[in-house]
Amino acid sequence: MNELYRVLETTKQNVHQWVRRQQSKEVHQEQLCELISQLRVDHPRMGGKNLYKKISPSFMGRDRFLGWYRESGFMLAPKRNFRRTTDSSGVIRFPNLMEGMELTHVNQAWVSDITYYELNGKFAYLTLIMDAYSRKIKGYQISKTLRAEDTTVPALRMALKCLPKGAKPIFHSDGGGQYYCKQFIALTHKQFQNSMGKTAYENPKAERLNRTIKNDYLYGYHPVTFKELENKAAKAVKMYNQEKPHQSLGGLTPDHFEQNQILTKTNFKTVNSI
Repeated sequence: MNELYRVLETTKQNVHQWVRRQQSKEVHQEQLCELISQLRVDHPRMGGKNLYKKISPSFMGRDRFLGWYRESGFMLAPKRNFRRTTDSSGVIRFPNLMEGMELTHVNQAWVSDITYYELNGKFAYLTLIMDAYSRKIKGYQISKTLRAEDTTVPALRMALKCLPKGAKPIFHSDGGGQYYCKQFIALTHKQFQNSMGKTAYENPKAERLNRTIKNDYLYGYHPVTFKELENKAAKAVKMYNQEKPHQSLGGLTPDHFEQNQILTKTNFKTVNSI
């Protein structure tokens, strides 16, 4: 063996140290695999960057982690949505107040949209309302129909419980009829400034939230009954608000970000992407 060490221009000590490093590396990687598996129980489609922020391994930097993440087969195939659930038709009932607006604080603007979820050959519908600044979901509703009384109205009633006294946010949506029917306007006319875009392209934050909740959570939870879908939607909203870090929020979750805003009164200024 000494002759082999000499040929390789190394020492027995160096070889033993290398073996120990390899063994330690294997243990660390096994630990990472276990942690990722645990996180994906609640966050089935959480990507590599957010997994790194949640785990924060002291023995591995971000770039090395992402390289290992790809090589280990943890990458997720993208999902795409095609079906529209609101009828925009180019009709504007309210002006677009969000265009080019600088977002500076919580409850400055809320955004909303309706998306579908296919369940045993039929469609259920998910209505979401989110604070455009903090990304926190304020209200949601799972329904079997697209009627306003089953979608936007109950979602808004839930969200109103989070609205501080005296706040009057912009409420932005696309031109869907569920957002300008009498029942809905009766809830918004005193407490919100109604805003609408002509198309989904003028409501990008809400559209992005739809994709996140469906693709990153609901499809991973695999609900098979309407009751299960209701329960899994509630879990998805909780996981999103309380545990999902956002790069746009400095790596914080929506809940944590809002709490920091209240405690520090420090605002991150962002320009709306419309």
